[in-house]
Parts: sequence; C-alpha cells; structure tokens
Amino acid sequence: MMPSSTEYLPDTAHEELSFLATCPRSMETLLAEELTGLGANVARTSVSSVHGSASREVLYRLCLWSRLANRIILVTGRFEEVEDGPALVAASHSIEWETLITPGASLRVDFHGESAQIRHTRFGAQCVKDGVVDRFQDHGLARPEIEPKAADLRLYAHLHRGRLVLGIDLSGDSLHLRGYRLDGANAPLKENLAAALLVRADWPARAGRGESLFDPMCGSGTLLIEAALMACDVAPNLQRRRFGFHGWAGHDETQWQEVHGEAAHRARVGQHDCQITFCGRDHNLRAVEASRANAERAGVASLIHIEHGDALSNPPVMTPGLVVTNPPYGERLGELPALISLYQGLGALLREHFTGWSVALLTGDPKLGHRLGMKAHRQYAFKNGSLDTKLLLIDVHARATPEAQEQTQAPRKADDTASAVTHSAGAQMFANRLRKNQKRLSKWLKRSGVECYRLYDADMPEYALAIDIYGAWVHVQEYAAPRSIDAGQAERRLLEAVGVLPEVLGVAADYIFLKRRERQSGRAQYERRDSSGQRFQVNEGSARLWVNLRDYLDTGLFLDHRPVRRWLFENAAGKRVLNLFCYTATASVQAVLGGASESLSIDMSNTYLGWAEDNFRLNRLDMSRHRLVREDCMAWLERSGPQFDLIFMDPPTFSNSKKMDNVLDIQRDHAHMIERAMAHLTPTGTLLFSNNLRRFQMDESVNTRFEVKALSKQMLDPDFERRPDIHHVYEIRHRIA
Repeated sequence: MMPSSTEYLPDTAHEELSFLATCPRSMETLLAEELTGLGANVARTSVSSVHGSASREVLYRLCLWSRLANRIILVTGRFEEVEDGPALVAASHSIEWETLITPGASLRVDFHGESAQIRHTRFGAQCVKDGVVDRFQDHGLARPEIEPKAADLRLYAHLHRGRLVLGIDLSGDSLHLRGYRLDGANAPLKENLAAALLVRADWPARAGRGESLFDPMCGSGTLLIEAALMACDVAPNLQRRRFGFHGWAGHDETQWQEVHGEAAHRARVGQHDCQITFCGRDHNLRAVEASRANAERAGVASLIHIEHGDALSNPPVMTPGLVVTNPPYGERLGELPALISLYQGLGALLREHFTGWSVALLTGDPKLGHRLGMKAHRQYAFKNGSLDTKLLLIDVHARATPEAQEQTQAPRKADDTASAVTHSAGAQMFANRLRKNQKRLSKWLKRSGVECYRLYDADMPEYALAIDIYGAWVHVQEYAAPRSIDAGQAERRLLEAVGVLPEVLGVAADYIFLKRRERQSGRAQYERRDSSGQRFQVNEGSARLWVNLRDYLDTGLFLDHRPVRRWLFENAAGKRVLNLFCYTATASVQAVLGGASESLSIDMSNTYLGWAEDNFRLNRLDMSRHRLVREDCMAWLERSGPQFDLIFMDPPTFSNSKKMDNVLDIQRDHAHMIERAMAHLTPTGTLLFSNNLRRFQMDESVNTRFEVKALSKQMLDPDFERRPDIHHVYEIRHRIA
C-alpha cells in the first residue's frame, strides 16, 4: 500500500517552499523567533525543530544567517502510516527526485527515528536510498552515486510514530560548524548553543548600546567569537564555501550571490564601526592559544583581547556590560570541592569588580550557582549535549542581595579576592567546629608526629561528613543522607561544608577529594570509583606509604587502625608475621620495619597486592623474606601450613565476593576463623584479631578455649575517641596448660 503524502512542492521559485529547521532541544522558541526575523513564515515548533515556509531567497538567508539552527531542510514529502521497509521505499520512490537533484550529484541519506519494523538507522537510510535509486532507473536516468562521507547533497528522512518527513538538507554540514573552530579546549561549547545563551542574555541589544563583554573562563573562545559576530553584524556562516543547496536542482546561483554579497557588505561595515570591548581569560595556555587562533579564523581577532590568567584574579578595566561564562560542570562528585571554591571566588570577584554589570552563567548544577552569593533574577534551561544545564541571569548590584544579607562575612585574606566569600550561619558553625577540633588535636599531633588523621566525623548531624587529613591533602566522605532528609537540603549543606574547607584548613580546593559513603556489601568499598591512578606518598611513623584519594572509596590506609599498626611495629621484632586479608599491607610494612624476620601477606585482590608491593619497595624492604600471596584467606586457613609467631587478622564485616567459595559474615564466622588461625600460631605466639562490626560480640567459645584480652580502648587515638565502637581489637593467645 502506498503511504499517503500530504506535501506539495511548488514548481516556481516565487512560491513559498515548506521547510523545517532543526536545533538542539530547549532552543525551539528562540529559533522560531530568529527565523521569523529573517523573513520565514513559522507555522509551529516541535521537539528540536521549527516548521514553516519561505521563499528560496529567504531559505538562503536562513542558511547564511541563522545562529541557532543545526540544519535547514527543504521538505519534499510528508507521509502517514509508514511502518516498514517496503512502505519507506515506496514513499521515497514517489518523490520527483529527478527534478530536485542536480544531475551527477552524489548523495547521502541521513535517517532519524524508528518503528516496530525499522529498528536501525542504517536500514532506514538504505530503504530511502533504494527508493531514490529506483526512481531514477525507472525514468531511464543514471542512478546517482552514494557517497557516505563527502556527498554533494544530503537527503533527510525522519520517521516518528508512522509519520515520515523527507527532504533535502540545504545546509550541508551542520550550521553550528562555522568553520573557525579548528582548535578546541576541553568540552567546547557548540557555536549555536553559545549564540542562544547570548540571545537569552540580551546581548544583541547590549551590543547596540556599546556595552563590554568579558568571559573569565573563555576556553576555546566560542562565546567571545559569537558575541563579536553578533555585534559586528557578521553572518555566522559567511565564510562557508559550500552549502547543501549547491547540489539542489532548484538552486539559483545569481540569487544566492546577491544574498551573500549583501551579507559581506554588512560585515565589512559592522567590523569597521564596532567599538565594543571584548575580553577573555583562561588559566590554560593551550586554550588561550586555541581561542586566539579561532578568533583569527573568524575574522574578529582584532576586536578580542584574550589573556592567560586565573579567572579569579583582578579583571581588566572595562566599561560595564555583560560577564558571560561557562564554568566546568563537575559531573563527578569528587570534582565538587574545586568547583565550590571556584563559584565562591567568582561571586566575590563579581561583587568587588563588576558592580553595575550583568552576568550570564551556564551551570550544570544550579545549586552551585547559589555559591556565588547572588540571586539570579531569571533562569533558562538548556541542553548541552546530553547534559541538563541552566543559564543563570544575574544583575550585580552595588548593595548585597537579600540572599547575601542573610549571610555572615567570612574572614578574608588581604591579598586574595576569592576569599571575600559569604557563608551561611550553619556553614560558619561548621567552620567553627573544624577550628575547635584542630585546636583539640594540635598538641597530640605535634607530640606524635602523626600527619594522617581524622579531623571531623559527623560531629554535627546536619553536616554528615568524615574529614580526614593526609599530609597536605584532604579526604572528605559524605555519609549518604537517610530518605527522611530532603535531598536538596542535604546537597546544600554538603556544598556549604565543602565551601569552607579551603579557608579553614588553608589548602587549595584541588587538594580536596570528595566521595559519598553508603552502606556497602561484600568488597564494594574496595572497588574502583575512578581511574586517575593519582596517588600520594604519606608518612606514618618510620613508614612511607602510598595512598590514593580519588579512585576508591577507601584510600589504602585505614586511619582508625593506626594504633594497631603501631602495636605491630612495637611487637614484631624477630618474629615470623602472618597478615590475613592484608589489603595494601600497611600493617605488614610496619611489622617488617619493626624487625619482623619474615612475613606472609595474603589477599584475593591483584590490585591491592600490587599496591602492597609498591609499599614494600617504597620502604626498600627485602621481598625475598616478605612474601605477598593472592589467595582466599578462608581457604588458606583450612589447610595445614607453617607456624607464625604473630598473626594479624582484620577480615571484612561481610563479603560475598565471587572470588570466595562461601559468603563471609564476621559475627557468624569469627569463632571458626579464629580457631583456624590459632592452628597456625606457635604455642607462645599472639593473634591480633580486629574487625569493624559496630555491634560485634565475641563468641563465648573463643573466650573458653583461648586467652582473650580486649584491646579496643587502647587502640583508639584522640582523633577517633568520639567513635569508640569504630573497631574491636583482641589479643588472643593459646592457654598454657
């Protein structure tokens, strides 16, 4: 059955031609307004597209002048009830392609959508191509060549719920590809999205009033360049050499040259008359070089000053205008500390140097926008690729906004603009608690020489974080809020807390690592969260150890077990030591440095055994006498084997690892584990047994059979005194008959 067509394609160049323009989601209304301003008759909008009609001359203008569209499609047919391949071929065959395609032009088919029978775009494109080729051959014409990469003409096909739209892509390459951006920075902003942001920020009107524009994080310079093109009345695709309509049989080169010549004249006049100041800055020198090269290709390099520097340093002197910027989004939780500091510093910079200016800031997290300390008077949603973003429009007033007036001024360093940050009353209380804890621990830290310690552990229930210091670095773990706590409120408090850390601890924001800790099963706490491979060397007593603060939930060094490792160091001299469930073998390293004659460390993870070997080599220990073995500790314990003078066993609370034969439950299984470990202990040896089950109870059979001494209280340093149940430690020996 032939699908029914509802499209009429006129024969004369003077009649209105049906078109649709595509664009990124959330830009449809803006695009409709732009196309109307260019002379098109807009009928309606749909998701990512605008539908209407226009003369051929106006279609040329749309291709040349649209700053927001991706593609301008000349619609050649609309069909209903297209569900399968044969119907798609028939619909395509019914179009008079021989009158629309320049003889000898190569083709490409771009197919979008699907149906129950058409599940792949490649199959859909093949069906459309078959209909076109059959049409030419049925009329005794040479079949057109199909060129997937560099075709003279692109055909457009979109199928949705049985409705098919066929057309000719008058654009060629997507119109957002202006041609100037050959050099890019990380995650560059697409040109038409940059233009949409500027339109929402009312930049065309501002440019008409001669206002300045500043981008403190300009990246590849897209916002600056698009703003300059607007201000100078330069058509965004003026430099494009070829459009899709050059392969269209209805193309009129004379008319096109008239449209293009008018645009070229407007550009020359606009660039000559433009007196606006454009300034950009970026901390990445490669981005600065790329943006300068992009501006040169766009023909606006003489108008834009781009400098290498920090976004938060004092800005150049300019007349008031628009600050527009696209800061990093921070898609990973661990990137938040640097972003919070950036937003807070940016807010301080704006308040101090940009009174009377307007701000347009694109953010992936509006809550981060609150860290500016200024309230947006308007917000617009945009899609940046697959990411949901918000454009915040802010006026920088001479007086603090009502939101900022409710906050208290944080202490400020005289030489640091970014430190002029306002904090809420709750954040200030949190900061005071951190300072109190620092003071409480200071004497112990100085006396002991400890450089890796816990500073804060959910002392205030509203700020449910664990904050650990690892030398010069800070490791922050957010305890997941219970369902009874509003997620938005929990997020706000997290941002507040992390926002005060650089100021209170005196560290740069990029030295802070943030993670979220939730209830784990099995060995989930040991699983990789990231793949940076970034690790740092820290000191514990005479040991040097590697820690990784980014890639795993745990860091490679359990801080609460510091007294346990110290005990091993003090009691291992001349002894054969066994470390079961050794993790990164930090306990083994301390025992060996304490004089252990030989050691065996067992774990199932190749990753952590490799880490353990690095710890041994970092301390220049003899690996011939200190072995690392990959094996299931439970299985190893069941076998008879060598005797050891000192055994350390710190098993997980629960594990259902696929590498183990059985599920491990420490409360249920500890008695058997201890019994098997004692079988490998010399008659006068010591088993140091530890676990982190908060409500752990030692089985009475262990107390009956062996000498058991609880050491949990002695194994707590001052930084963990608030959590006396964080671990349970026992010294276990054979009973002497």
